[in-house]
Amino acid sequence: MAETESGSADPQNQPAASDSEEITYQAVEKDGVVTAIWEMKGRKHLRTIDPRSRQGREILNLYTTEDVEHPAASEAASS
Repeated sequence: MAETESGSADPQNQPAASDSEEITYQAVEKDGVVTAIWEMKGRKHLRTIDPRSRQGREILNLYTTEDVEHPAASEAASS
């Protein structure tokens, strides 16, 4: 016999609090060089992106002005 609870909330119909938090990127620098990019959702670290990768260069280009030169991105472009 299956039991049902009246008034129970269906977790699939309710948006999770973490779903409403936007994804942000934080550059990790050492001696003025971006060594990593952290993808964050709220305070949770999702993944680390290499700034020399294609996606890392795209993120750095989106969030910086054209006047700023990123040594890590320059090194990746020249290799």
